[in-house]
Order: sequence, then structure tokens, then C-alpha cells
Amino acid sequence: MVEEVKGDSLARVEELKQLGNQKFKEKHFGEAIAFYTQAIELDPSLPVLYSNRSLANLKVENYGFAEKDASEAIRLDPNFIKGYYRRGSANFAMCRFKEAIKDLKAVCKIVPNDKEAKNKLRSAQKEFRALKFAEALEMETPSKAIDIQNLEVPDSYTGPRLPEVVTPEWVQELMEYFKNQKQLHKKYVLEMLIRVKEVLSSLRSLVYIDIPQEEEFTVCGDVHGQFYDLLNIFELNGVPSPSNPFLFNGDFVDRGSFSVEVMLTLFAWKLCYPEHFHLLRGNHETKNMNKVYGFEGEVHHKYDTNTMELFSEIFCYLPLAAVLNSKVMVTHGGLFSQDGVKLSDIENLDRVKEPPDSGIMCELLWSDPIKSNGRHPSKRGVGLSFGPDVAHRFLDENNLELLVRSHEVKEEGYEVEADGRVITIFSAPNYCDQMGNKGAVLKFKGNDMKPQFKTFTAVPHPNVPAMAYAKPFMFM
Repeated sequence: MVEEVKGDSLARVEELKQLGNQKFKEKHFGEAIAFYTQAIELDPSLPVLYSNRSLANLKVENYGFAEKDASEAIRLDPNFIKGYYRRGSANFAMCRFKEAIKDLKAVCKIVPNDKEAKNKLRSAQKEFRALKFAEALEMETPSKAIDIQNLEVPDSYTGPRLPEVVTPEWVQELMEYFKNQKQLHKKYVLEMLIRVKEVLSSLRSLVYIDIPQEEEFTVCGDVHGQFYDLLNIFELNGVPSPSNPFLFNGDFVDRGSFSVEVMLTLFAWKLCYPEHFHLLRGNHETKNMNKVYGFEGEVHHKYDTNTMELFSEIFCYLPLAAVLNSKVMVTHGGLFSQDGVKLSDIENLDRVKEPPDSGIMCELLWSDPIKSNGRHPSKRGVGLSFGPDVAHRFLDENNLELLVRSHEVKEEGYEVEADGRVITIFSAPNYCDQMGNKGAVLKFKGNDMKPQFKTFTAVPHPNVPAMAYAKPFMFM
């Protein structure tokens, strides 16, 4: 009788694993994770279940969970090759290149004739050396070292030329030029970036925005280099203007292969309407993320290293949060590992740097809400997961009604949590050309500040796939 029950249990574990595998093939990664989890609960001794769940977590960017699952697979079987591969991928995704190298060395030790493992190891070692070299040579203020005046624009160039005063007509001309897959001359790119730095450097780390009673205000989430979807946002909602203000809540770049066009368009609107067009920093407006997820590769392809260094410098000046009509706080990631954080603590942050691995700045960019109360380890391996009780306390202590954040793909483009007091907004439909999600924007009217959602689907883009400029290692 005991053996019969055990046999039934083993059969159920295998059934759940196969269901997870099928959902994975269908790209329903969340459902795949759920099936693998059920199988693990029945039999926590099988490394393949943790390995499969690790891979599914990699697909939805839960790199912290992916690393944990891969480590458990390795603990159960120290010779489980896929465990090392998965953990190496998770560590690489979190820019922990040294740890990724250790995992790949372990693979090469177990299977010394695995050519792919050797190639991946060399790739990881190359990235690690490049990172250390860049850190050693890092310039604090690239903008001071760039000589724009001596850059010549050839007579053959027929594109937009940056005017003394950026007008809405010029920005729309620029968007049309980019839509036709043409490239703004480097001289004007650098000039635009230096002007944007002047505008952003006058701001605090938290900005206060007043929305007039009858005015509508639009908040957009992650765009991630999906330029043609950005054009569609403006098509559906109107272009920015003093009577049609916007806030873009970070993660403008990486993954999508038109990040340069997205970033220059957003910066152009910021120059045009500095008081009515707002940009907040996301976790992908950082050097480590840009190095791995495509923006650095794209800038090098379309321009050069100096241009990338200037982009990185400007990203450090982006504010970290905004408060709308003293009621709604907007930030890219979420809340904090400690209670008692005040708006003044955010406002006075020294943000002009690459984010640290912990603390308020890190948590603003990286944290995520979850359904259960309390604070929990982050699925990403950076920041934390915070429950509804944490959100309620922070909002109540700061006399706020609502937290708006982005940072996570959502099937409908948005999600409402914590009894309606936490909203996630995500504006990159069919994320990475494969997720099938809708995009959304969030609208407030000044007289009541009640959130309204507007969803949309992806539009076609030229035949340059997402992740075209990302590091090959990401495709392990």
C-alpha cells in the first residue's frame, strides 16, 4: 500500500513537471513556475525541478530566485551541469561576473570537452576584465572632456539640426526622422545631452509636481527601447504640451533595439517643456545594466564610446521620485527595508552616482510589491519585496494616498495592489517581442487624482529584434 502511494506521488510529480515544461514551451512562464513549484512540494529531492524552475525564473527576470533554485539543484547534485549553467546566467544577469566565471569553470571541470561552456567562460572573463578596466579609467565628468565645437557636420547631412530653442515642431520632426530609421548627427546628440544635464542638475532627487484642477496628467512606465510603441503612446494620448503633461517612470533603454531613439526623443521633449515633461531614473539607467542588456552596444553601434560615457553621466542626474499634488508618489521600483523613510530623505539624497547595492536609492530603483505582509527577499537578487502593510505605513506616515511604480511587465499593462494603494504601470507592449502583454498608461485629473488606465497593444517595428545589441551571454 505504501509503495502504491509512493508510485502515485512519483507519477504526479512527473505529470506536474511535464505540465510545467509545456507551459514553458508556450511561453507562459508564470504558470510553468507554478507547476514546478507544486512538483517540488511533492518531492523536494529532484534537482531537475529546481533547474527547470530556475530557467523559467530567468525568463521572467526573477534572477534572485533563479540563482537560489540553481544553487539548490547544485546542492542536491554537485555534478548537475544545468544547475551551474543556470546559476551562471543568473549571476551574469545581475552583473556578478566574478560569480558567473566560477560557475562556468565548474561546468568546464565536470565536462572538459564542452566547447560551448568554454566559449561562455571566455565571454564572462572578457566582460569581467572590461568592467575592471573601465572602472580604472573612469572619467568623473565626460561632458567636460568632449570638444563639441570642433565636430564638423558635413554638407551631405540632411537631418534635423539642434536649434537654440527646442520647439515642439522640431521634436516632431526629429521623431519622424527617427521613424524612418535615420540617425541624428553626433554633434547634435552631444549638444542635446549637455543641455539636458543643465536642466536635470537643477532638480532635487524628489520633485514636486502640481497638476491644475482641470488638467490631465499622464504617467508612463517602462518603454525599454521600443521606439515605435513610444510613437504610438503619443499618437493615442497626444504629444506633450503645457496642457498635456507627461511623466516617464524610468527604464527608457535596454532590451528594445531602438533605445537611442527613445532616449533622444524623451530628452528632446524635456528640453522643449522642462516644466511639463518629467523623467525619473529606472534601474536600467545605470552602467551595469546598459553593459549587459543592450544600450551600451547600441550606442557603440550608432555612435561611439564618448557618447555612451555622456549618456551614463546624464543618467545620474535623473530624479528618483516625484510627488503629484501632494497625494501620489511615483518612483520606478518601490519602498524600503526600514520604516520611517520620509519624503525629505528622498528629496535630499545624493543621487549623482551609480546606485549602490543597498539603501534608499537602490530600493527606490529595484524593489517590488508582493501580496503577503512584511518584507521579503527580492526575486531579483537586488532590493526587496514589500507587502501591503509596508506600503500602507509609508503612505500614511507621509500623508500620501497612492504609490505608483513600474519595473515589472504586467499582462494587462498594469496591476492594482495593496487595497488600491499601489499601482504598477508598464508601457512596453509585447515586451522583448515575445511576452504578448499589453502596454498601459496611467492618467490623473488634477481635481480628484483618481487613477484611470488606458491600455494598448504593440505596433510593428523594423526588422531589428529586441536584444539585438545585448551581450550574447544573455542567450544561454
